[in-house]
Amino acid sequence: MQSSKIQKVFQSNNTISSLPLRLVAGVIFAAHGGQKLFAWFGGYGLEGTGQWMESIGLAPGFLMALMAGSAEFFGGLLLIAGLLTRPASLVLAFTMLVAIFSVHFENGLFMSNNGYEFGLALFAMSLALALQGGGRLAVDNLVARKLA
Repeated sequence: MQSSKIQKVFQSNNTISSLPLRLVAGVIFAAHGGQKLFAWFGGYGLEGTGQWMESIGLAPGFLMALMAGSAEFFGGLLLIAGLLTRPASLVLAFTMLVAIFSVHFENGLFMSNNGYEFGLALFAMSLALALQGGGRLAVDNLVARKLA
């Protein structure tokens, strides 16, 4: 019984369509997480991101920055590999909902007004991967075969 539940985590549709979703979302998430965690790509690192998160009411800011940055960075790497695709995607989808409703929603849809369209697109990509899994070219398939 327990083994079948674990196996379901690694199951995915046997299609190639997940690959572009995984790679594009994974790169974007990993890069954004790198900004938050390590100040890469013009980001502010944990201190700066934490201070900003605290200023918008997400407290404690340092912890929130650590959680969001870790979800994005490590979740993005997992998506690229196609490992633990479903749980990583669920965490990333939740992270995007928090970003949409705590930062962007009041600005409307469009990115030009700091709106939520980019977060919504990443949410949809994450949700699609959570539903269909990593696809044919994912490490999840190797794990699923080992568990069978």
